[in-house]
Amino acid sequence: MSSFFKLFGTKSSSKQSAPTPAEAIQKLREVEEMLHKKQEYLEKKQNEELDVIKKNGTKNKRVSLQALKRKKRIDKQLEQIDGTLTTIEYQREALENANTNTEVLKIMGHAAKALKQTHNNMDIDKVEDLMDEVREQQQIAEEISSVISNPIGFGQEVDEDDLLKELEEMEQEELDKQLLDTTPEQQLPEVPAEVPVAVPRTKQKETEESDELKELAEWAN
Repeated sequence: MSSFFKLFGTKSSSKQSAPTPAEAIQKLREVEEMLHKKQEYLEKKQNEELDVIKKNGTKNKRVSLQALKRKKRIDKQLEQIDGTLTTIEYQREALENANTNTEVLKIMGHAAKALKQTHNNMDIDKVEDLMDEVREQQQIAEEISSVISNPIGFGQEVDEDDLLKELEEMEQEELDKQLLDTTPEQQLPEVPAEVPVAVPRTKQKETEESDELKELAEWAN
């Protein structure tokens, strides 16, 4: 316990300035380390007393009983150390959380001051004028884009009568084309596959004379 008072100070030193959270956390860690070392030492002594008890048993009651008493005292000390470590761990964690919150709040305070200073340097009227100018320039840019994107001559009014006249001409051309396509071609006489054989002149003359003789015979009768 003397080490504990050495680290945290006695009542007479309580009038001194309180340690910072970081200093308190560091001292708590040192106490934790000291208690862990003492815990390891006592656990080692506890195992030694257990060995004495197992070795002598009821054969040497006096030695076994003395070892058992020492073990009981060690068990009580270890129990106290466990409770102290738990309390110190809770306190250290609370200090660490508080220290973290303090640092966060400090940073947030600096940020709020910086933001306030930034806003103080701004003139709301100038900001509004600037935004109006930005909106005006954006509108001009949109109008320029609209003009550039429209092809030349787009949107010009065309006489509806001229359009109807052109439409009728197109329809008439289409009808004329269809009539030409449906007119049947004139049938030309077929060319004979065989060339006609010319009749000899003498035989043709004989045929004509024979016909004339027959005609005279019919008149004679």
